Parts: sequence; C-alpha cells; structure tokens
Amino acid sequence: MTISWFAFSKLCFLLSVTICAFLLLLVPGFHLLRKPADLLQLRWSLSANRSLERVATTHLITSGVVSVLDVFQNRTVHQFLGEVGNRRWSHLSQQMEKQYPQAGVEEEEEEEDIIAEGPGETALEIVKESLQPLDIFIAVKTTRKYHKSRVELLLQTWISRAKEQTFIFTDGEDHDLREKAGDHLINTNCSAVHTRQALCCKMSVEYDKFLDSGRKWFCHVDDDNYINVDRLMQLLSSYLHTQDIYVGKPSLDHPVEAAEKVKSDGSTSVKFWFATGGAGFCISRGLALKMSPWASLGNFISTAEKVRLPDDCTIGYIVEALLEVKMIHSPLFHSHLENLQQLPTSTILNQVTLSYGGPENKYNVVSVRGAFSLDKDPTRFRSVHCLLYPDTAWCPSKRKLGFKS
Repeated sequence: MTISWFAFSKLCFLLSVTICAFLLLLVPGFHLLRKPADLLQLRWSLSANRSLERVATTHLITSGVVSVLDVFQNRTVHQFLGEVGNRRWSHLSQQMEKQYPQAGVEEEEEEEDIIAEGPGETALEIVKESLQPLDIFIAVKTTRKYHKSRVELLLQTWISRAKEQTFIFTDGEDHDLREKAGDHLINTNCSAVHTRQALCCKMSVEYDKFLDSGRKWFCHVDDDNYINVDRLMQLLSSYLHTQDIYVGKPSLDHPVEAAEKVKSDGSTSVKFWFATGGAGFCISRGLALKMSPWASLGNFISTAEKVRLPDDCTIGYIVEALLEVKMIHSPLFHSHLENLQQLPTSTILNQVTLSYGGPENKYNVVSVRGAFSLDKDPTRFRSVHCLLYPDTAWCPSKRKLGFKS
C-alpha cells in the first residue's frame, strides 16, 4: 500500500516529538530532586520569615511535589504557597523539621530586621568558599578585672576548640593568663576605664592586628560571648571574603543618627545601622581593607572622636555611612541586651553566638538543661559546650544531658 505524503509527514512529526521528549528526560534539570544532596550543597540555617518562599520551594522540590522546571517557570510554587497560607505553613515547617532534623526552622522575625541581601539572611546557605580554621581571626575584648571571672570560662569552653583562631585583647598584663594564652594574649595598653575612648583604643588594636595577620575574616566578640565555632565557619563559608561583608545583629530596632561635620560652618546628620559588639560581628578582609583610611594605624580613634560614638557604632559608621556598604542583619548573634530565655530551646545549638545577663539580671540565660545546675553553671556556657562537644574531658556522661521539655 502506498503511504500518502501527508501521512508520512505526520508520522515524522510524531517521531520527532517522541525523540525530543526522550532527550528531555535525560536532562537532570528536568528530573524531580529526591534528596537534599541534589541541591548543590544547600544547607538549612535559621532564617527570618522573609525566606518562607525559599524554604518551602526547596522542601517541595525535595519532596517531589514540584519539579525544577516548575520553579524555573515561576509558576507552581507561587500558586502552591498562595493556597497553603499561614495555616498550612506551620504544618509544612513541622514536616521539614522531621525530614531534616538538623534544619532548625526559626520562628518568625520582622522583615525590618533585614535590610541587606545576602546568604546570611536566607533560609539556605550556599557554600561559596571553603574555609580553614586559620582563615578566621577571632578577637575577644576584655579587661583585666574579668580575666578570672569571664576569660577563664571561655578558655575552658569554646576557646579550647579554637585556640589558633582566637586572640584575647586586654588592658593589663597577667602572668597566669599569659601562660595559658601565650602570644594570643594582646596587651593593648589601653585604659581599663569603660569609656568611649578606651573601647575605641582596643578596637583599633584589634583591627590592625587582623590586617597584619593576613587572614580572611575578622570576627569580634566580648568576654561574655560563647561562639559556636563550627556554626560560625558555616555562616562565613556562604560568603566570599573578597566581597564587602559586614554581618551581625543590631541592638536597636532602628538605625542610629550621628552628626557628621562636612564644612567648617555646618554639619549634617547621617543614619546607619551597626552590629552590637555585645553579640559579635564579622567583617570580610575585602571590606576591612577598604576601611583602612578611617580605621588603620590609629585612625579609628580619630574617626570615633569625629562622630563621638563608641567602638561598635564607629564600625557601622565607617561601613554604612562612609563606604555605603549595607550591614547584613543576622538572627544568629546574641547579646546580654536581649531576652535570652525567649530563644527557642531547639535552636540554641544552631546559633553563632550566645551570651548571658550580668549581676543585675543573672537569670537572663538560655534555657538549656544539663547535668550542671544553675548554681554550678550560671551562664549555661558549660552546659551548651557539653551538648556540642560531649567528648570534653570534664563533661558529664551523655545520658545526663538534654534540653528542657
């Protein structure tokens, strides 16, 4: 039987469509992703509610609900999220916590707390740069009167896991502390009085020592902070140290305003955010080098005097007001100024820094339970440390450790 030209053309067309469909199935981008490993090293981190769509999108992909093609076309995920609403979100987050126990989905944060785009504010941290421990320079600011009561605790806990990264900046020589810290104890010869000038003097020395070290990241904390060093490494690896990165947490819910003299006959006000030193902050080397005209070789002190602000505020002034680099607001840093008991217990081990209240507010500590009573561990740093590193020699047996129910 002779096949008509029309029938032959139709057969060729159907065959072409079949071959194209088969080839598309071979392209990985059009497959459903079945496991987190397929997401190009994406990891869960604590996030603001602003990242709801990104969290849900990834969960839907890994669950096989939608395909990567759907996401690229910007269609199905948006429709799905519009349908689930806030009521379904709580159920979805519970599913994610069960499927990914290390995820740590954070409670809602106000969107105003995040003003700069960057991996530190997203629900997923993409590894952009592999870091080694010696890539980070951690500066601990203290004063001689707190060597015994505060610094000793840090040496026993998190510094014991980060000796080579950590440098202690103080204002007086201490033979006992020198024996333990060696050349990582830096005597700034600054005043021991808690004044703006003394604080800026220490920060100036910290900054110069960091530049001299050649390391990739400068991180500052106070002597009442606990650093989860592994978590810090994870956070910083989601950025490039050559980029302009300033990440931390503000102690205020609004930018500060300072008078900046611009002419001999007048002045103008500038507004900027700053990361409180009481919670800790980190600066990339790329940004730190750009700060040099206002911060290196004693210039930091003169810059601070110009705007009459303390050390952490001056850092924010240089970065945001002078260099016009936006601070990345991160919910992973914590100071004694906040209500630490409100920090969800299940997320404590995923934070970058923790703190504790002073003598006037000694019960302002994280809610974590362990073998240590509150009397024996008033800061809760020992309890946190043993949960993170149960192999520590002085930690009790694992069966005695746990969280509050």
